[in-house]
Amino acid sequence: MAASTEARTNLPEVTVSELSAALKRTVEEAYPYVRLRGEISGYKGPHSSGHVYFSLKDENARIDAVIWKGMFGRLRFKPEEGLEVVATGKITTYPGKSAYQIVIDALEPAGIGALMALLEERKKKLAAEGLFDDSRKKPLPYLPRVIAVVTSPTGAVIRDILHRLSDRFPRPVLVWPVRVQGETSAAEVAAAIAGFNALRPGGAIPRPDVIIVARGGGSLEDLWGFNEEIVVRAAAASAIPLVSAVGHETDFTLLDLVADRRAPTPTAAAEMVVPVRAELIALIGDRALRLAASIARSIERLRAEVRGLARGLPAADAVLALPRQRLDSLGERLPRALRANAHVHRVRFERATGRHGPRALRAQIERAAERSRTLAERAHRAFRRVVEKRRARWESLAGLLNALGYQKVLARGFALVRDAAGDPIRSAAAVAAGDPLDIELADGRIGAVVTGGGTPRRRRGGRDGEGQGSLFG
Repeated sequence: MAASTEARTNLPEVTVSELSAALKRTVEEAYPYVRLRGEISGYKGPHSSGHVYFSLKDENARIDAVIWKGMFGRLRFKPEEGLEVVATGKITTYPGKSAYQIVIDALEPAGIGALMALLEERKKKLAAEGLFDDSRKKPLPYLPRVIAVVTSPTGAVIRDILHRLSDRFPRPVLVWPVRVQGETSAAEVAAAIAGFNALRPGGAIPRPDVIIVARGGGSLEDLWGFNEEIVVRAAAASAIPLVSAVGHETDFTLLDLVADRRAPTPTAAAEMVVPVRAELIALIGDRALRLAASIARSIERLRAEVRGLARGLPAADAVLALPRQRLDSLGERLPRALRANAHVHRVRFERATGRHGPRALRAQIERAAERSRTLAERAHRAFRRVVEKRRARWESLAGLLNALGYQKVLARGFALVRDAAGDPIRSAAAVAAGDPLDIELADGRIGAVVTGGGTPRRRRGGRDGEGQGSLFG
């Protein structure tokens, strides 16, 4: 017992970090690379760092899993909660939690059953959003001016489409090259659909009238890119009618459900989007002939109707017989009517002549002259009265003016002094030395010049108050 205790106390001492590092090396050396089958649990999407964390479990055990950000972007299949997968990666430890985990490098569904279950679940989800409703489907144009094709530029699909379009009705074709299989396929197809919709009418690159998304046949795994949500949502958002031509007739993808039309093959898609040119020309020619024949029949029918209506009309002599008889009767009555009318007008004229004869006119003139003399005498008397009133008023005003006029004041010995402009001077301050004056007395006028007195005007260089003297020199 003592020996056992001594052996334990003689063990070399290690730190926790050293032990964790030793365990990490042991695990990684024992399991450098493994393929692990299990059900995804606890998946919540990428972390803010871009890394992905979840667990893989089966009936009896669970292991943590991590996918680094760079690897997650390259995965063909993305993790989904509850999906059974086969994960390939390295087993390592996480010293911070004394746990082991698998760092995943590749991820794939565990068999067709898992893929089908995932497909069915995604189908229900998108259908619940209404993306597959028939009410959203857009009709295809009868004869598109430009056709867009999203497919691989190197496969047989594009050659089949171009060949079929050339046989039926050649149209300009825009090809957006994409990978139709692999990790980046879904993103490239979605970008192509959005790119064609982003083109503007009248731009350098013409906006297509219809889009064909095409790929040849393949397994469910090969066609999986056309089941991705990014592709389905891009097709649902397309304002341009879209035809899905992925795989063969028995193949099925979610793109087929959201597209406006599904073609069993790429060649059938080309047949859907354009009519047969020869058949269209023949149809137009046939319609033109039928239209000409219809017009001819309509004209002949109208001509027959006119002839029938003409036969129902009465003869011209029968139509004109009564008017002719009326005309003859009126022609016989016209001379008598003219003579009677002339007699009536003659009688009226003679009566008017009697009323307007020389005697009647002379009497009217005499009456008018008498009225004129009477009016003239009345006007003369009225004018004299007005003149007399105006004379009396004028004489009254003249007497008043004479009594109030300044001449009466001058007669009493006063004088009226005016300046050179003829305006009366009312104060001595209004004149200055040297100003001419006009003095009016009762018996005449005399001129004078101011030599002093008053208020002298300010002159340049002088002073106020200089040169004052008497009013008259």
